[in-house]
Amino acid sequence: MSNIISKSGRVIEDPPLARFLFSDTRFAWFWTIIRVLIGLSWLDAASHKLSSPAWMETGEALKGFWMGALAIPDGGKSKIAFDWYRQFLQGMVDNGSYVWFAKLIAIGELMIGIGLIVGAFVGIAAFFGALMNWNFIMAGSASTNGLLLVGAIVLILAWKIAGYYGADFFLLRYIGTPWRGHKVDEVKEPIATGQVASPGQA
Repeated sequence: MSNIISKSGRVIEDPPLARFLFSDTRFAWFWTIIRVLIGLSWLDAASHKLSSPAWMETGEALKGFWMGALAIPDGGKSKIAFDWYRQFLQGMVDNGSYVWFAKLIAIGELMIGIGLIVGAFVGIAAFFGALMNWNFIMAGSASTNGLLLVGAIVLILAWKIAGYYGADFFLLRYIGTPWRGHKVDEVKEPIATGQVASPGQA
Protein backbone atom coordinates (compact mmCIF):
# COMPACT_ATOMS: atom_id res chain seq x y z
CA MET A 1 0.00 0.00 0.00
CA SER A 2 1.47 3.32 -1.02
CA ASN A 3 0.99 6.64 0.67
CA ILE A 4 -1.78 8.92 -0.57
CA ILE A 5 -1.04 12.51 -1.56
CA SER A 6 -4.01 14.82 -1.15
CA LYS A 7 -4.72 17.89 -3.28
CA SER A 8 -3.21 20.11 -0.60
CA GLY A 9 0.06 18.21 -0.94
CA ARG A 10 -0.06 16.60 2.49
CA VAL A 11 0.95 12.95 2.71
CA ILE A 12 -1.42 10.60 4.53
CA GLU A 13 0.74 7.76 5.78
CA ASP A 14 -0.42 4.19 6.17
CA PRO A 15 -1.02 2.92 9.71
CA PRO A 16 1.97 1.03 11.16
CA LEU A 17 0.04 -2.26 11.07
CA ALA A 18 -0.78 -1.81 7.37
CA ARG A 19 2.85 -1.00 6.58
CA PHE A 20 3.99 -4.10 8.42
CA LEU A 21 1.44 -6.40 6.78
CA PHE A 22 1.62 -5.12 3.22
CA SER A 23 5.01 -3.41 2.83
CA ASP A 24 7.47 -4.94 5.29
CA THR A 25 9.55 -7.76 3.81
CA ARG A 26 9.75 -9.40 7.24
CA PHE A 27 6.13 -10.48 6.63
CA ALA A 28 6.77 -11.68 3.06
CA TRP A 29 6.98 -15.31 4.21
CA PHE A 30 3.28 -15.23 5.16
CA TRP A 31 2.15 -13.96 1.77
CA THR A 32 4.38 -16.54 0.10
CA ILE A 33 2.38 -19.29 1.80
CA ILE A 34 -0.94 -17.68 0.88
CA ARG A 35 -0.07 -17.14 -2.79
CA VAL A 36 1.32 -20.65 -3.24
CA LEU A 37 -1.79 -22.25 -1.71
CA ILE A 38 -4.09 -20.16 -3.89
CA GLY A 39 -1.88 -20.83 -6.92
CA LEU A 40 -2.13 -24.57 -6.35
CA SER A 41 -5.92 -24.27 -6.26
CA TRP A 42 -5.88 -22.54 -9.64
CA LEU A 43 -3.53 -25.14 -11.11
CA ASP A 44 -5.77 -27.94 -9.88
CA ALA A 45 -8.83 -26.29 -11.45
CA ALA A 46 -6.97 -25.73 -14.72
CA SER A 47 -5.64 -29.28 -14.94
CA HIS A 48 -9.15 -30.75 -15.17
CA LYS A 49 -10.19 -28.29 -17.85
CA LEU A 50 -7.08 -28.47 -20.04
CA SER A 51 -7.47 -32.23 -20.44
CA SER A 52 -11.20 -32.06 -21.19
CA PRO A 53 -12.51 -31.69 -24.78
CA ALA A 54 -15.66 -30.16 -23.31
CA TRP A 55 -13.53 -27.19 -22.28
CA MET A 56 -10.78 -27.08 -24.88
CA GLU A 57 -12.73 -28.04 -28.01
CA THR A 58 -16.50 -27.69 -27.89
CA GLY A 59 -16.94 -25.49 -24.83
CA GLU A 60 -19.96 -27.56 -23.84
CA ALA A 61 -18.85 -27.64 -20.21
CA LEU A 62 -18.98 -23.87 -19.94
CA LYS A 63 -22.25 -23.77 -21.87
CA GLY A 64 -23.76 -26.21 -19.39
CA PHE A 65 -22.54 -24.07 -16.49
CA TRP A 66 -24.03 -20.92 -18.01
CA MET A 67 -27.32 -22.63 -18.85
CA GLY A 68 -27.57 -23.91 -15.30
CA ALA A 69 -26.98 -20.40 -13.98
CA LEU A 70 -29.61 -18.95 -16.35
CA ALA A 71 -32.24 -21.58 -15.56
CA ILE A 72 -35.10 -20.55 -13.29
CA PRO A 73 -36.76 -23.50 -11.54
CA ASP A 74 -40.56 -23.60 -11.27
CA GLY A 75 -41.56 -21.55 -8.27
CA GLY A 76 -37.90 -21.01 -7.46
CA LYS A 77 -35.43 -18.18 -7.62
CA SER A 78 -32.72 -17.59 -10.16
CA LYS A 79 -29.11 -18.19 -9.17
CA ILE A 80 -28.20 -14.85 -10.75
CA ALA A 81 -29.24 -11.91 -8.59
CA PHE A 82 -28.69 -9.12 -11.14
CA ASP A 83 -30.62 -8.84 -14.39
CA TRP A 84 -27.76 -7.08 -16.22
CA TYR A 85 -25.46 -10.03 -15.52
CA ARG A 86 -28.17 -12.45 -16.65
CA GLN A 87 -28.46 -10.55 -19.93
CA PHE A 88 -24.70 -10.63 -20.32
CA LEU A 89 -24.54 -14.42 -19.91
CA GLN A 90 -27.55 -14.92 -22.17
CA GLY A 91 -25.86 -12.89 -24.87
CA MET A 92 -22.70 -14.98 -24.52
CA VAL A 93 -24.74 -18.18 -24.90
CA ASP A 94 -26.72 -16.89 -27.87
CA ASN A 95 -23.52 -15.86 -29.66
CA GLY A 96 -21.84 -19.20 -29.01
CA SER A 97 -19.06 -17.43 -27.13
CA TYR A 98 -18.67 -20.40 -24.78
CA VAL A 99 -16.53 -22.14 -27.43
CA TRP A 100 -13.64 -19.68 -27.17
CA PHE A 101 -14.38 -18.41 -23.68
CA ALA A 102 -13.98 -21.90 -22.21
CA LYS A 103 -10.44 -22.05 -23.58
CA LEU A 104 -9.75 -18.58 -22.18
CA ILE A 105 -10.88 -19.66 -18.72
CA ALA A 106 -8.80 -22.85 -18.73
CA ILE A 107 -5.62 -21.13 -19.95
CA GLY A 108 -6.28 -18.15 -17.67
CA GLU A 109 -6.54 -20.39 -14.62
CA LEU A 110 -3.25 -22.02 -15.60
CA MET A 111 -1.46 -18.68 -16.00
CA ILE A 112 -2.85 -17.35 -12.72
CA GLY A 113 -1.70 -20.46 -10.90
CA ILE A 114 1.80 -20.32 -12.37
CA GLY A 115 2.12 -16.60 -11.69
CA LEU A 116 1.14 -16.99 -8.05
CA ILE A 117 3.27 -20.04 -7.38
CA VAL A 118 6.48 -18.65 -8.90
CA GLY A 119 5.71 -15.18 -7.57
CA ALA A 120 5.72 -13.38 -10.93
CA PHE A 121 3.65 -10.17 -11.06
CA VAL A 122 1.64 -11.38 -8.08
CA GLY A 123 -0.58 -8.30 -7.97
CA ILE A 124 -1.64 -8.73 -11.60
CA ALA A 125 -2.17 -12.49 -11.25
CA ALA A 126 -4.22 -11.95 -8.09
CA PHE A 127 -6.33 -9.30 -9.83
CA PHE A 128 -7.32 -11.61 -12.67
CA GLY A 129 -7.90 -14.41 -10.18
CA ALA A 130 -10.23 -12.14 -8.20
CA LEU A 131 -12.02 -11.15 -11.41
CA MET A 132 -12.60 -14.79 -12.28
CA ASN A 133 -13.81 -15.61 -8.75
CA TRP A 134 -16.17 -12.65 -8.88
CA ASN A 135 -17.68 -13.86 -12.15
CA PHE A 136 -18.22 -17.36 -10.80
CA ILE A 137 -19.95 -15.89 -7.73
CA MET A 138 -22.10 -13.62 -9.92
CA ALA A 139 -23.19 -16.71 -11.84
CA GLY A 140 -24.37 -18.31 -8.60
CA SER A 141 -21.42 -20.60 -7.92
CA ALA A 142 -20.25 -20.22 -4.34
CA SER A 143 -17.98 -23.21 -3.66
CA THR A 144 -14.52 -21.90 -2.66
CA ASN A 145 -14.79 -18.76 -4.78
CA GLY A 146 -15.59 -16.50 -1.85
CA LEU A 147 -12.51 -17.57 0.09
CA LEU A 148 -10.29 -17.37 -2.99
CA LEU A 149 -11.65 -13.89 -3.73
CA VAL A 150 -10.70 -12.68 -0.26
CA GLY A 151 -7.26 -14.24 -0.65
CA ALA A 152 -6.77 -12.54 -4.00
CA ILE A 153 -7.77 -9.15 -2.59
CA VAL A 154 -5.23 -9.31 0.24
CA LEU A 155 -2.55 -10.42 -2.22
CA ILE A 156 -3.34 -7.36 -4.32
CA LEU A 157 -2.88 -5.19 -1.22
CA ALA A 158 0.42 -6.95 -0.48
CA TRP A 159 1.69 -6.88 -4.07
CA LYS A 160 5.00 -5.24 -3.10
CA ILE A 161 6.11 -8.08 -0.84
CA ALA A 162 3.89 -11.03 -1.83
CA GLY A 163 6.42 -12.04 -4.47
CA TYR A 164 9.51 -11.07 -2.49
CA TYR A 165 10.47 -14.74 -2.19
CA GLY A 166 9.83 -15.36 -5.86
CA ALA A 167 10.29 -13.98 -9.34
CA ASP A 168 8.99 -10.53 -8.35
CA PHE A 169 12.17 -9.95 -6.36
CA PHE A 170 13.96 -9.67 -9.69
CA LEU A 171 11.13 -8.50 -11.97
CA LEU A 172 10.05 -5.56 -9.85
CA ARG A 173 13.61 -4.46 -9.25
CA TYR A 174 14.02 -3.89 -12.99
CA ILE A 175 10.73 -2.02 -13.10
CA GLY A 176 11.96 0.15 -10.25
CA THR A 177 9.74 -0.81 -7.35
CA PRO A 178 9.64 -1.49 -4.53
CA TRP A 179 13.17 -2.52 -3.51
CA ARG A 180 15.25 -0.32 -5.76
CA GLY A 181 16.96 2.61 -4.07
CA HIS A 182 18.80 3.37 -0.86
CA LYS A 183 17.90 2.53 2.66
CA VAL A 184 16.69 5.44 4.73
CA ASP A 185 19.76 5.47 6.93
CA GLU A 186 22.03 5.55 3.87
CA VAL A 187 20.55 8.69 2.35
CA LYS A 188 22.47 11.84 3.13
CA GLU A 189 21.20 15.33 2.50
CA PRO A 190 23.58 17.38 0.31
CA ILE A 191 25.17 20.40 1.97
CA ALA A 192 24.21 23.65 0.30
CA THR A 193 26.95 25.80 -1.24
CA GLY A 194 28.60 27.99 1.36
CA GLN A 195 27.13 26.04 4.27
CA VAL A 196 29.61 24.93 6.91
CA ALA A 197 29.01 21.53 8.35
CA SER A 198 28.82 21.53 12.10
CA PRO A 199 30.51 18.83 14.17
CA GLY A 200 28.64 15.55 13.77
CA GLN A 201 26.85 16.74 10.61
CA ALA A 202 27.12 14.37 7.62
